[in-house]
Amino acid sequence: MSLSDTSRFLVADSLDSFPAALRGGIVAIGNFDGVHRGHRAVLDAAMGLGHGTHHPVFAMSFEPHPRTVFNPARPVFRLTPPDQKIGMLRVCGLDGALILPFTKDFAGMEANAFVQNILIDTLGISHAVTGYDFHFGKARQGTPDYLRAAGANHGFGVTIVQREEDEGAEVISSSRIRDCLAEGDIAQANGLLGYRWFFDADVRHGDKRGRDLGYPTANLSLSEDCPLKQGIYAVKVKVGETWHDGVASYGRRPTFDNGAATFEVHLFDFAGDLYGRTLRVHLIAYLRGEEKFDSVDALVAQMDQDSAEARAALAALQPISEIDTQLLDLAP
Repeated sequence: MSLSDTSRFLVADSLDSFPAALRGGIVAIGNFDGVHRGHRAVLDAAMGLGHGTHHPVFAMSFEPHPRTVFNPARPVFRLTPPDQKIGMLRVCGLDGALILPFTKDFAGMEANAFVQNILIDTLGISHAVTGYDFHFGKARQGTPDYLRAAGANHGFGVTIVQREEDEGAEVISSSRIRDCLAEGDIAQANGLLGYRWFFDADVRHGDKRGRDLGYPTANLSLSEDCPLKQGIYAVKVKVGETWHDGVASYGRRPTFDNGAATFEVHLFDFAGDLYGRTLRVHLIAYLRGEEKFDSVDALVAQMDQDSAEARAALAALQPISEIDTQLLDLAP
């Protein structure tokens, strides 16, 4: 199915399926991986232009990531895979999203063809909003200045949003957030995102060792290219429509087998079968690195301490933005 309508939010995955309801609208263009604070400056500018008008506001994005297409041997880790990105765009309040397939042929399109064939003929846009570093078309010839001139020539408005900086005057970027995850700096990553980073994963069978230790866990697999630092985390986990606090260990279990990396989640005060369920896990705090213990008793004692620290971190949880409040279903 190429087009869905869920509570007014329209999603199309090709130009052929682009809905008439979005034609003539204001388009925010970008990759939007992570839908972080910098991206939301672009989205907010578009929604501000659409406020009080009859123009729909939608995002145009691309899949897979262009860097992955040009260098498939080194795929880019996605902060928000396609389904999660669409969900985040919806939470931001847009009317819809157009997710175009990114191929080498698409990248080789002349900039004037992108403007004429896509923006004008198919989308019929009234206004385009992009970030300061957005380029399009063959050899990246479609610069922000090129887009401004095209808009003036063809009768659509253009807004270029300047770079968004954090409180330390450093630019906010998806690459920087990936680096923060790799360093275990969850507080910084979440601050740059403007919400707690999350992932979705299916529960699979493990060795059930946690149950024997008094800490039954749900075993999850992260993508092979995930750079997340191995260690212990305080987490909030959504099971169906219900939220649970928990503590998680991501690593190779050096005290036991030093095997393949697994993300193991222990939900506090939970009893039930999670096998085959899909969990949404939000990382709240990084507690410590992975360690090897001399005995099972020493490991359990540390797990008790980790649980206490995770409970304390979760008890002090405060939303860092309106979107964070929505994602975590926190009381305002």
